[in-house]
Amino acid sequence: MIDPQQILHDVFGFSTFREGQEEIIRAVLAGEDVLAVMPTGAGKSLCFQLPTLAREGLTLVVSPLIALMRDQVSALRHFGIEAGSLNSANDQAENRRVADAVRDGSMRLLYASPERLANTNTTEWLARSGVSLLAIDEAHCVSQWGHDFRPEYALLGEVRQRLGGVQTIALTATADVATRGDIAMRLFETEPRTFIHGFDRPNLRLAMQAKENTKRQLLDFLDKHRFESGVVYCSSRNQTEKLAENLSQAGYNALAYHAGMTQDVRAKNQDTFLQEDGVVMVATVAFGMGIDKPDVRFVAHAALPKSIEAYYQEIGRAGRDGAPADTLTLYGLDDMRLRRLQIEDSDASDDQKRIERQRLNALVALCEAPRCRRQTLLAYFGETTEPCGNCDLCIDGVMSFDGTVEAQKLLSAIVRTGERFGTEHLISLLVGESTDSMRRFGHDKLKTFGVGQDRSKAEWRSLLRQIYAAGLVALELSEYGRWTLTDRGVAVLKGQEGIELRSDVLMKPRERRRRRGMVAEAAVPSDDPLLLALKALRTRFAKEEGVPAYVIFSDRSLIDMAAKRPTSTRAFGEVHGVGQAKLDRYADAFLDVVKEHAA
Repeated sequence: MIDPQQILHDVFGFSTFREGQEEIIRAVLAGEDVLAVMPTGAGKSLCFQLPTLAREGLTLVVSPLIALMRDQVSALRHFGIEAGSLNSANDQAENRRVADAVRDGSMRLLYASPERLANTNTTEWLARSGVSLLAIDEAHCVSQWGHDFRPEYALLGEVRQRLGGVQTIALTATADVATRGDIAMRLFETEPRTFIHGFDRPNLRLAMQAKENTKRQLLDFLDKHRFESGVVYCSSRNQTEKLAENLSQAGYNALAYHAGMTQDVRAKNQDTFLQEDGVVMVATVAFGMGIDKPDVRFVAHAALPKSIEAYYQEIGRAGRDGAPADTLTLYGLDDMRLRRLQIEDSDASDDQKRIERQRLNALVALCEAPRCRRQTLLAYFGETTEPCGNCDLCIDGVMSFDGTVEAQKLLSAIVRTGERFGTEHLISLLVGESTDSMRRFGHDKLKTFGVGQDRSKAEWRSLLRQIYAAGLVALELSEYGRWTLTDRGVAVLKGQEGIELRSDVLMKPRERRRRRGMVAEAAVPSDDPLLLALKALRTRFAKEEGVPAYVIFSDRSLIDMAAKRPTSTRAFGEVHGVGQAKLDRYADAFLDVVKEHAA
């Protein structure tokens, strides 16, 4: 068996393991079954790739999407590792190459979809081919409690048995206690060795803003990320296309991606995003799981994600290389209402709907959090941490006040109108707006009519969001979005409890903008001339070879290159991510660019 540390340096070009990797790798090398929960960007793939190279045998990797298989196979082959995949996009020549390599034992890692492995003939052939390790990526898809449950993943326990009960490693970034238990039950006969290496992504800067003007807020955010690649998530296909057009008009290289586009257009846009720098992908959640691009510098949400797990996974697509990255999530009451309707209208069981409501409630609470966002987020996953200093609430500060009186005004308005009305009617009542609806129901005669004239409508909407996040009120979606009081809301209304609310979210938009400063600092500025020249060379190689840009070198490698400015082959070999295969293949071309800029 070859020393793992030597493989790490010689093949992958890394000097040290990331936190948690080495103990998982050694457990796999010891022959143990493993369930590993690691944050996105922690290097889960290395936990099965490196053990494969340290011993004999074939590793079968279950991967959810063809695009992901294609990119990972390209990356491995650029490291000088024999890899292939079984998928419908292969041509005959590739299928022959894979079959021959499996037959003669040179194939080290073989990727396949769960659908392909449901075919008994395929698994019988693989069982005869000496599969020594089964690696299941995105393992939360196995569980009915996971936020991305896929029925074909649930069959992988049977696949494992058909392969002879082969040693298995299951990996995921998002699995709570219930999901982990379900994964273990479905995949393993005995309890696997479980590693939980935390959910924190300290390099991600977290920020959330109540919607004021979505287009302007996004442009303000993107203006800090010129020349960088990122993703903007939208809630609908229509919003995706409109926003991509708006960003293009504003001078960004913005592309749309959603399930309603033809496969050819989606593939073309995806390849552009992977191969070129400075591309903004405006997409629905159809884009993401299959994208293993480590140098995404930002992720923005133009609307509220569907759950706290979805939020965590989607922002996790930024900064996988460990370098600083920014996130921004915009949210409003309409988003909350839409997400709740989607849950209620789904075909899920009552138990599943209950869980989805809890997940959405946790996300809403995060939006209106009165303390460090990272503390609130990690608390959901059962972790504690000190204030992070890398979220909008830590950076800009949180201003709070005793909001008991404001909460009581809102709660009283809800009660006095019979718990039958929605947001805008209640706010009109508080500010004393005599609408037709107000007069028709006689609500202009109520004691609460006009008691909130000291605040604007926008302020009252924010206060309503906050008491909703605090659990004082509930939203009855099936009855036109009417508000009702919870037990805690009744206690606050009666003066039995008080409540602290945030005042900073009540500021006027201009005041809030002055408090924002969300630029991720890197070792080399994004507009550094040498860095831009290195990226241009990387793009040229990526297009010539038909692979994603990060397969040539990640952003982290190029930033390290621009900072160290190596002038010899030996110095180039010390750059992050430069193993022997890449040193032989690319050193001369990239050294020429460094020397030109030195001159």
